[in-house]
Formats: sequence, structure tokens, C-alpha cells
Amino acid sequence: MEQRLTIITLGVKNLQRAKEFYQNVFGWQPTESNSESIVFFQLNGIQLALFPQESLADDAGIPSEGSGFKKFTLAHNVRSEQEVDELVAQLEEKGATVVKRPEKVFWGGYSSYIADPDDNLWEIAYNPFLLLEEAKDKKHPSIH
Repeated sequence: MEQRLTIITLGVKNLQRAKEFYQNVFGWQPTESNSESIVFFQLNGIQLALFPQESLADDAGIPSEGSGFKKFTLAHNVRSEQEVDELVAQLEEKGATVVKRPEKVFWGGYSSYIADPDDNLWEIAYNPFLLLEEAKDKKHPSIH
């Protein structure tokens, strides 16, 4: 198996609410799709998909009931501690739930956590050990 990740799919309780969150809070635009039952966002080299959690559970053959700690987080890295503070403030102003305020962290970086409407955690972080390069379109930095 090649070392590649192409799509991250989040099971969501309300597809329209989740789509609106990523559009209105993050400012992302969905890609065109032939299906109204799933939403895709093209990111830098990867896609984020939003799919109703019951449909996702059915597709995976697992129960859709239950809650608890998510076994993963999604991360958005920026170039400075100041950018973390600014981005978290902007996201909060737009309605994102701040789970953890920005702070220096044990691994040497600076980060915060926000949650989407389905409590999927997004880490907004500055990692001094991770070099980010400018993307070709200057709007979406990529990891180097």
C-alpha cells in the first residue's frame, strides 16, 4: 500500500449544518458533486468529505449509536503564534466553539482546539519544527 491519504470523511449529524459551518466559519467552498448526500471540500492535496454519520456507519458496517472521545483530530498549521491567536479569534467570532484557548504546548509549539458542530476537533497550531511553504495560489499553504 502506498503511503498516501486522499480523503478524510467526517460522519456528521446534520449534513446541511456541517456544510454551512465549513463554508461560513472556515470560508471554504465545496466542490461540485453529483450527490446531495455527501459534501466534498478540496484542500491542499487532500479532500475533506462530510457524510451523514448513520450512512457512514452503515457503509462501514458498524453501529451508529454511541459517543465518546474521538480517536483523531484534524490540524491546521499556521506560521506563528500570532496567527494562531488571530485565526482562533476569527473562527470564534464566526461561531466556532473554542475547546481549548491558544497556549504553549509540551511539544514546543503553540496551539488551540476548536470543535465543529459534531464535536470533531480541529487543532489550530504553530509548529516551529514544521516548515510551511507557500502554495502556488498563495491562498492555501502546503506542508514542506
